[in-house]
Amino acid sequence: MTSLSRKDWILLILLTLCWGVNWPIMKIAVRDFPPLTFRTISMLGGLPVILIAARMQNASLAIPAGKLGQVVKLAIPNMLIWHVLIILGVKMLSSGRAAILGYTMPVWAVLCALIFYREKPAPAAWLGIGLALGGALLLLSSELVTLSGQPLGSVVVLLAAAGWGYGTVLMKRTQIDMPTISLTFWMLLLTTMVMTVVAFAFERHAWRMPSSVEWQAIIYNALIIFGFAHTVWFRLARTLPPIASSLSVMMIPVLGVFSGAWLLNETPHWQDYAAMGLILVAMSTVLLKPRGLPIDR
Repeated sequence: MTSLSRKDWILLILLTLCWGVNWPIMKIAVRDFPPLTFRTISMLGGLPVILIAARMQNASLAIPAGKLGQVVKLAIPNMLIWHVLIILGVKMLSSGRAAILGYTMPVWAVLCALIFYREKPAPAAWLGIGLALGGALLLLSSELVTLSGQPLGSVVVLLAAAGWGYGTVLMKRTQIDMPTISLTFWMLLLTTMVMTVVAFAFERHAWRMPSSVEWQAIIYNALIIFGFAHTVWFRLARTLPPIASSLSVMMIPVLGVFSGAWLLNETPHWQDYAAMGLILVAMSTVLLKPRGLPIDR
């Protein structure tokens, strides 16, 4: 952590803040607007930003010969599954709960490495898996006993996190000789194309012009989340000490809970605080170590 430059610190703090406060922003956007359409429009706005950033870095956008299938294979869990399911989950849950469950991803990555690649987790990772499962079950049980609860929303967000976790493991084991920002551009482009079709198929009856508040959320996600945050994250993930990026990831659900309380007047319950504590400890067992899995989000 002592090797961080002032610029690294600033970018890391900005990245954490941008992602943390985006949970209630997404909730505001999808209250009355079709969620898949919101995400698709945001992606369409973010693509030119990533393209400009790639050009400024003189990064080639060419996909190596014979590697298109691998790009598609990476895009499905890292982008398509995550973005489709997470925005549907945010529609059904409070923004804080969606953030807590969404950032169980590192634990799912450990499980996917075990199931699909026979990697043996360290004892601390097993502890993390148990703690994260306990936190998720706590929130799920809370949704089940609440008359207005949305247990399906919890399941959807957990599936999103599991898909992202598998995508992270797959990303680590896939060798494609192209710049990371270029790979990100193509994964996002392919995902946007699919989501456009899905949004048309399932939400076209609800299409309308976004309100001013919804436009603000779209612009924030296009420029800040898909443009700035994605681009900066890949740079930081390659240059920062693992503990630095890990602490950033763990702070995001905390910010999601408290920014939701501030912007949306959401009232966190004891289950939220307990689950957040369990999942933060769980994440620390699989992230805060020299050889932790990289997080590509």
